[in-house]
Formats: sequence, structure tokens, C-alpha cells
Amino acid sequence: MCTQELIERSLAGDRSAFELLIEPLVEPGYRLACGMLLDRDEAEDAVQEATLKAWLKLDSFRWGADPRPWFLTIVANHCRDVRRSRWWSVLRGVDPQRAGAAPLEDLAGSLDLRRALARLPVQERALLVLHYYLDLPLEEVARVLGITQVAAKSRLYRVLRRLRGHLDMCEAGT
Repeated sequence: MCTQELIERSLAGDRSAFELLIEPLVEPGYRLACGMLLDRDEAEDAVQEATLKAWLKLDSFRWGADPRPWFLTIVANHCRDVRRSRWWSVLRGVDPQRAGAAPLEDLAGSLDLRRALARLPVQERALLVLHYYLDLPLEEVARVLGITQVAAKSRLYRVLRRLRGHLDMCEAGT
């Protein structure tokens, strides 16, 4: 069944068609939310909320467009809202125990990278996650973040330069 047919059926109230439409988008949405929120449980909640919002905002989907950037935009916007909520400041940061077990020799470098990423503003972290982790082209990254492709490319360059500088300082021991 094609995307447009799934959207038409979803708009008519067919939940199974909506599930078929959203199912391949949930995993990339979850990875984006993990990258933005740095918390797996919060990311799961964010994707669930974003899925509900997508169902409610299905009529805002532009005909003929790819649903992936549309859904990822909803996820990114919800993650930004979560980060802005007053309760976010009460929540913990990255818990190394929950982040998964890494080989001992990679642990120091991994922790340095996680710390550097955690210090980035959420919009910059989203840029990196969308482009490198979800492997989206800059055109799609720009659509998801609501910026131009040129802005996405220049921001990506600046973020990577700052990130490299921070990691170089960590290796030097400063």
C-alpha cells in the first residue's frame, strides 16, 4: 500500500493504516529523541507523545511529501517542549549504567564524547543525530529543524569544529 493511500485511509479514521504509516518512522524518531533528551525512558515517552500528535495533526501532512521529515519534526518539537518544561531541570542527566556497557578501553573516549555532546544545545545535538546517527541528507535535516539547507550545513561545520576542539582538550588532559 502506498504512502498516500495510507494517509487517506488514516484521515478517514483507519488506525491500522496509520500504524502502517508510522511503524517504520518510530525507530528513527526514538533515536532522535534519545540524542536530544539523553534519556531512554524520556525518549520512549517523547515518541509515544509524538505519535499521538502525528495522529491528531495528520491533516497537516503535505500531500506528496515524505512522511519521515514530517514525523521527525513532530518528535524534535516535542523533545524541545520537554526540555523547556520546568520539570526537566529536576531530571538526571546521562546515567552511564543505563547507557549500555562499552568495552573498557573505549570507556574514557566514549565518556568524553558523551560529555561533549551533553554540553551542546539541544538544537545542535539534534543536528548531529539527524545527520550522522539517522544518516539523513542535509536537505531533510534542514526540513526537520525548520532551517535552510545552507544554515544546516554551516551549523554542522561549526558544531563539529567546537566538538573536535573539546575532544582535543580532553585528550590533552586539560
